[in-house]
Amino acid sequence: MTQMRHDIDPVETNEWLEALASLIKYEGAERAHFILENLMESARQSGIGIGQGAMITTPYINTIPVDEQPAYPGDLNLERRIEAMIRWNAIAMVVQAKKEAGGVGGHLASYASIATLYEVGFNHFFRGATKDFAGDLIYFQGHSSEGNYGRAFLEGRLSETQLKNFRQEIGGQGISSYPHPWLMPNFWQFATVSLGLGALQAIYQARFLKYLDNRKLLSHGDRKVWLFCGDGEMDEPESIAGLTMAAREKLDNLIYVVNCNLQRLDGLVRSNSKIVQELEGLFRGAGWNVIKVLWDSKWDALFAKDTKGLLLHRLSQCVDGDLQTAYVRGGAYTREFLCGDNEELKALFADMSDEEIAQLNRGAHDPIKVYSAYAAAVKHHGQPTAILAQGVKGYGLGTRTTESRNVAHNQLEMTDEELIGFRDRFDLPLSDQQLKDHQFYKSEDKSPEIKYLHAQRKKLGGYIPERVAHSDPLKVPELGDFDAVLKGTGDRTMSTTMALGRILNVLLKDKNIGQRIVPIFSDEVRTFGLESLFRQVGIYSPIGQLYTPEDKEQLLYYHEATDGQVLEEGITEAGCMASWMAAATSYSTNRYAMVPFFTYYSMFGFQRIGDFIWASADMRARGFLIGATAGRTTLEGEGLQHQDGHSLLMASQFPNCRAYDPTFGYEMAVIIQHGMKCMYENEEDVFYYIMAMNEKYAQPEMPKGAEEGIIKGMYLYKKANKAKYNVQLMGSGTILREVRAAA
Repeated sequence: MTQMRHDIDPVETNEWLEALASLIKYEGAERAHFILENLMESARQSGIGIGQGAMITTPYINTIPVDEQPAYPGDLNLERRIEAMIRWNAIAMVVQAKKEAGGVGGHLASYASIATLYEVGFNHFFRGATKDFAGDLIYFQGHSSEGNYGRAFLEGRLSETQLKNFRQEIGGQGISSYPHPWLMPNFWQFATVSLGLGALQAIYQARFLKYLDNRKLLSHGDRKVWLFCGDGEMDEPESIAGLTMAAREKLDNLIYVVNCNLQRLDGLVRSNSKIVQELEGLFRGAGWNVIKVLWDSKWDALFAKDTKGLLLHRLSQCVDGDLQTAYVRGGAYTREFLCGDNEELKALFADMSDEEIAQLNRGAHDPIKVYSAYAAAVKHHGQPTAILAQGVKGYGLGTRTTESRNVAHNQLEMTDEELIGFRDRFDLPLSDQQLKDHQFYKSEDKSPEIKYLHAQRKKLGGYIPERVAHSDPLKVPELGDFDAVLKGTGDRTMSTTMALGRILNVLLKDKNIGQRIVPIFSDEVRTFGLESLFRQVGIYSPIGQLYTPEDKEQLLYYHEATDGQVLEEGITEAGCMASWMAAATSYSTNRYAMVPFFTYYSMFGFQRIGDFIWASADMRARGFLIGATAGRTTLEGEGLQHQDGHSLLMASQFPNCRAYDPTFGYEMAVIIQHGMKCMYENEEDVFYYIMAMNEKYAQPEMPKGAEEGIIKGMYLYKKANKAKYNVQLMGSGTILREVRAAA
């Protein structure tokens, strides 16, 4: 076993290690874990200074040892040539767009660093949708869309004209800057370019597949959810908001691939420390399985010779800023940086030239190392997996101006010298003139590369990304089924939030659509007076209810069940919205329409999760957002800060959101029933925002023939008395009652 530091007594060290190995062998891992925990605690009490996080990071080396790497199943030579073509087409696309369209531009460096991580997945892991299997779900890194387009061009799914019109969608012959299911409705599934949103979406998507499975609605059949994001993106709160939930619910269908190229847009992610180690501690501390892919295969011989762990100790010691500088400055500088005055380290590198040292690369660019990590991840059970793949931003674009430099993200052009260097490095059959003209390149359809590319995708079920708007029309209840709400309450008072409860009750009991309803809440169910749902359909929990609730004797006790229908997410509007998005796009991702109702305190809605709502709109979501406890005043004691006079205006900004502010229960029933017909019978790609009031007042019966006006947004509630002068008074929501008083 390789040691972290110089060992002054390797014999004693081996005795300790042998004792541990014997303990595991003869008494099991659980006993070994118990002993180690006690040793750690004893060490802390003795003042040795072992921190709480001491066991949540591992040495700065690849997690999977060389002798445990599986044989690579593909043709590395052909895959390298395919990847080179895609890399080139991604470059040509960006540079052409910048030149021809007046600076439309794009990104070069992001895809350059993630290309191998994608290609190993495309060739061996990402399963497409078939008649019998719904396919894996891939949340691609938004800023690397050029690579997806470059591959789709080789596959024959995108034309050269479309590539030339990158970021120029008007006219129907272009392709969008980033993943966008409205602009490219048959291609992209998920909107991920707003940093952090893809990560939280992926977590709740993986959980939603388990939810459908546990409710026996739809088997997920070992589908995987893959998320690709950058190490800088992990600073977004949404990127880490759901990590503990994913571990708690054992989402082993979820794989995070964090592209740790050590850089964000302006510079280093962690210049004075190590982002990979920080992220490992974060994920492992949250309960995830973590696989590090740090160094490529050229390092293997060095680590094997490093019997004292000196090289590993030096790499663990240096900070990311030093690693970047060494990469940029080349082999001679790297030798001096790593070895310094240490003669043993100098001896380790003695038979290597400076050029060979410069070719020591990072693991994210080695398909063998990446394949090993992916193979381990898809087989792992009981935990989600995070793969931390260390790479180089701008890999292959030239170290003089781009590769691994702080300005890498902003580089949108390449010099003639860099283009020639790129061609020679990746062995592309392009002439100097083709380089200068940035011509797209694709080998012949019958070439070994293109035949291989198609064959690998055929084995895996089809092409990705691909969006299918599967037709699954649902039979929606008739308006008359909501008579209990339409007829009013007489002298009894009721809020429209309570009316919502009655509407949900009708829907949940409906034999056609009841099982498709997904009630979602962020810990305010009792506030809304909707706790009857707990008993009626139960709260979803993958492990059921392991305790006796203290309110068990009450009618509406807190009831959790593996087949529970309510998603009670706790205090996380963002998490609730991610669940809503998974349900609201299920008609496409799962070929199985679901009807989500996310009911939240209206004051904490759009301003808190507006970016997720924009992403939902982009993803053609269908469902209901309910802004509850809205109105002139809210709960007693809450104060002015909880009043909502603006969420309707915010909702109205979303082009495919139909926003309503009903005053009466019958209006709400008409809107919801009509919305369900639009979304689930007519399959329109819209969603609804409906405000629900906290104030209680007598609910009148629906005026005859008011339905059409309610949907249009205005109807005659009451005619004016005959008078010389008439004033037309209008209102909606709680203010309508004041309008009536004024009349």
